[in-house]
Formats: sequence, structure tokens, C-alpha cells
Amino acid sequence: MKANTLILSAGLLGIAATAFAQAYGPEDEGRRFNDGTRVVCSNVEVQKNSKDPNRIAGTATGAVLGGLLGSQVGGGKGKKLATVGGAVAGGAAGRTIQGNRQIDKGDRVVEKRCVRR
Repeated sequence: MKANTLILSAGLLGIAATAFAQAYGPEDEGRRFNDGTRVVCSNVEVQKNSKDPNRIAGTATGAVLGGLLGSQVGGGKGKKLATVGGAVAGGAAGRTIQGNRQIDKGDRVVEKRCVRR
């Protein structure tokens, strides 16, 4: 019985906090409050409607291709290092390329978001 009351109270507090949350816009940037906080804005990349929001396909494809290219270099331990290095670099490149294509297609946009800190 006490657990149900505790859960209900926590839920109501969460709803109340959300109800009193205030949204700030770019026009509020720099605004200061009596408690020492102020409104800070930053540009944030926002996902719209992409099928692969985490860019997993680009990362995986780049890692495989980079690993294959890296395995063609050196011999012994150097070959292993080149394979791993190629996979890491290829994964990073693939993620970046996919992200740029998503931006070009309008799947990802940059918005200015403001919060009180």
C-alpha cells in the first residue's frame, strides 16, 4: 500500500514539474534570474525523419571498408594495427559521410535550443 502511494506521489510531482517548465527562445539568451541562473542557447543537430538516425549503416560500411584497406598494409603486428586503424578511421569517415547526406536531404537540421542554467 505504501509503495503505491509513493509511486503515485512521484508521478504527480513529475507531472507538476513538467507543467511548470518554461520554454526559452533565442530572444531570452543571456537573461539572468535572481537565483544566479541564466538562459544559455546553443545550436543542436535535430533528427527529423531519417530511417537511420544513429548513422549505423554508414559507420559499419566505413569500418568494413577501412579494415579491408588497412589489412592490405604491412605485415605481422603492423598489419593488425593497420587493420584496426583502418576500421576506426573508416567507421568515422562513414558516419560523417552519412550524416552529411542526411543533412543535404533535410533529414537532419540544426536548431537553436535555449535552456536555463
